[in-house]
Amino acid sequence: MLPPLPRFQKRLLAWYDSHRRDLPWRLPRDAAPGQKLDPYHVLVSEAMLQQTQVATVIPYFHRFLARFPTIESLAAADEQDVLRLWQGLGYYSRARNLHAAARKVVADHSGQLPPTRDALLSLPGIGRYTAGAVASIAFDQRVPILDGNVARVLCRLDAITSDPRSPKTQSLLWRRAEEILPPKRPGNFNSAVMELGALICTPRSPQCLLCPVREHCQAFESALQYKIPAPRAAKPTPLLRRATYCIQHPRHPDRYLIEQRPANGRWANMWQFITVEKGSSPAVSLRLSNTRFLTSVRHALTHRRYEFDVYKAHATSDKFTTDPARPRTWTALDDLSQFPLPRPHLKIAAILRGSHAHSAR
Repeated sequence: MLPPLPRFQKRLLAWYDSHRRDLPWRLPRDAAPGQKLDPYHVLVSEAMLQQTQVATVIPYFHRFLARFPTIESLAAADEQDVLRLWQGLGYYSRARNLHAAARKVVADHSGQLPPTRDALLSLPGIGRYTAGAVASIAFDQRVPILDGNVARVLCRLDAITSDPRSPKTQSLLWRRAEEILPPKRPGNFNSAVMELGALICTPRSPQCLLCPVREHCQAFESALQYKIPAPRAAKPTPLLRRATYCIQHPRHPDRYLIEQRPANGRWANMWQFITVEKGSSPAVSLRLSNTRFLTSVRHALTHRRYEFDVYKAHATSDKFTTDPARPRTWTALDDLSQFPLPRPHLKIAAILRGSHAHSAR
């Protein structure tokens, strides 16, 4: 980075004070002197913001805090309630880890989030970034952070052309994130770097002429801002095919058989319509009639894609096999909101509601 560092810090903080977004987990601009953030709010927001855009998170944050206003209320909650509130946000391990962290805070820290990075790292699901974010933003500890926005800003400031995801470059970026961190207002400074990456120093179209610290940026000076950071090498994502059976109750056609997923793996402990690998039959010991193809639902995740071929069928009996590891139950479409469903099965439920509404005309 081009010197001097104090001027860089001052300019970035001044820009943040004037241009930062008003987000529900931040102090309002008219906050009273001495008013502090609720560390629990910071923790919840950081858990939700991992790999998720701010605009998507805001309504979830409001609903989550309305249902679990304190870390004690979250700790006391049933996991199914937590997953329901997280439903549609994705990456559900974040919700389970947040729930487990809340329980550990209540059990081991008297319901108070610990203020230090090392203590935060001892909580379930809290990694280096989240620990740094909570310690600096909630407790004003001088602790660096490194997420995608910060990495991009640092790579451009220092004209780092290597892959920012490589271990060697990650080590360099963590060191630089600490070196530029001022002794005063470290939480606001960390937020400012992230905000700069989100609003100005964007991945594809950086608005360099609006950047408050462009004179410190070696990529801008060398006209390399569009080439840095180095793009990620594209990798093929595997396609997993599944068959989903929407099985109607023999006497109540608005009720369907659903099952709970295993306690480990993707969408753990959530509920779904009966789903098997493509080419397999549903192992529910139910005789099915009028089985017909309904639609296909596609769902893309970071490292894999799914294709669900959806079938609708009628059961000739309401008796089915189950086991403690994979509970099943009949439920009405209108009662599905009581169960946390993965996004593909939310789409399937919406399709079923549409077909019922059409047939009722």
